[in-house]
Amino acid sequence: MAFSVVVLAAGKGTRMKSALPKVLHPVGGVAMVQRIINTAESLTATAVHLVYGHGAEQLQAAVSGQQINWCLQAEQLGTGHAVMQTVEHISDDEDVMILVGDAPLIRAETLQRLIDVKANCDLALLTVDLEDPTGMGRIIRKDDNIVAIVEHKDATDEQRAITEINTGMMMMPGKDLKRWLTNLTNENAQGEYYLTDVIAMAAGEGKVIKAAQPDSPLEVEGVNNRVQLARLERTLQQWQAETLMTNGATLADPLRIDVRGELTTGQDVYIDINTVFKGKVTLGNNVVIGPNCVLIDCDVADNAVIEANSIIEQASVGEDCTVGPYARLRPGAVMEKAAKVGNFVEMKKARLGAGAKANHLTYLGDAEIGAGSNIGAGTITCNYDGVNKSKTLIGENAFIGSNSALVAPVEIGAGATVAAGSIITSKVPEDSLAVARAKQRNIAGWQRPKKK
Repeated sequence: MAFSVVVLAAGKGTRMKSALPKVLHPVGGVAMVQRIINTAESLTATAVHLVYGHGAEQLQAAVSGQQINWCLQAEQLGTGHAVMQTVEHISDDEDVMILVGDAPLIRAETLQRLIDVKANCDLALLTVDLEDPTGMGRIIRKDDNIVAIVEHKDATDEQRAITEINTGMMMMPGKDLKRWLTNLTNENAQGEYYLTDVIAMAAGEGKVIKAAQPDSPLEVEGVNNRVQLARLERTLQQWQAETLMTNGATLADPLRIDVRGELTTGQDVYIDINTVFKGKVTLGNNVVIGPNCVLIDCDVADNAVIEANSIIEQASVGEDCTVGPYARLRPGAVMEKAAKVGNFVEMKKARLGAGAKANHLTYLGDAEIGAGSNIGAGTITCNYDGVNKSKTLIGENAFIGSNSALVAPVEIGAGATVAAGSIITSKVPEDSLAVARAKQRNIAGWQRPKKK
């Protein structure tokens, strides 16, 4: 049966002590609520009904999805009241999955388990057993059928001894949900409309209520403060590290890697300590990543080596290339097969041809460098005149001497040589030597200044 998803994300999260709505705090580089929406959409939910309240403008600016219905909860009067705001979007002939916006580690496999349980009963809950369930709603069973959820503050001592708790996530028919919501009351200690009261209503109608459980309680753990946020971040990083190693990557220390996005690795990849991956990153076979590197939305081809302390952002590194140490590839940088950039080299919107080298202390911006060319230390392409950007073209097998400035727009022909210390402002023909520097003068008997 088709199903839609309700995500409860209206709370302020005062214990976070932040101007940012709680559900927008990131885990693994992705806002908590966005991570949950992405998981729901991976299960082909027909729509996501996002209940929001605090920080409405921030949420709407930060959250995206294929089909999100924004449902405002102007007053926070409980979880039942929150779901009431979605009623106009819910169809009678669909199932509705209800998720909480501050439990970011919920896995698609676990939600699929919930869907499978719902297929054989009238209402499915996601529950978990905890060693210390203090503060959580307890699952009340009769003859193995769930009959109620009692909030901790309303529970008896006998009920508080139960370790199976409600996660706040459940699935039920839309038609039944809408009927039960109309019968909710706020006659409880908090004066709120509890969504959990629909469980007792369903049981009173003789509905069959079953539970699914996650593999780990951490999947359903919520975030109320930054200590819990940090714990879930470390948990996610551990899970991702284990997945990388299972897929054939070697991690120098699985506790010192951060994947804040999507990392895909080939065979026999080696990743040293303190490396951070952001966005979508792809590593080919036999890639080596040195310590303290940052890779953002980039791809690194087979056999490439990224030396220590290098940054690669929205760039492409070809096969057999070497980058760094202390190199920076900015957006639009492309290195072709066996190209090399060394220490303190920066590339931006530039292409380094196959086998070309820029070994030290160089800036290459808005440039095309031909295959086999050598860029000497201290060379810069002067691509910006204060208003416009211009391009530098360097042909194949050119040699640019150290400490040269190539003032764009300018072209260096194939096989040309630029003498060290030159300032090049016009075209250099193929196989020519360009010397553009002041004539040396030697002054005999020069007296050095003396300290006064």
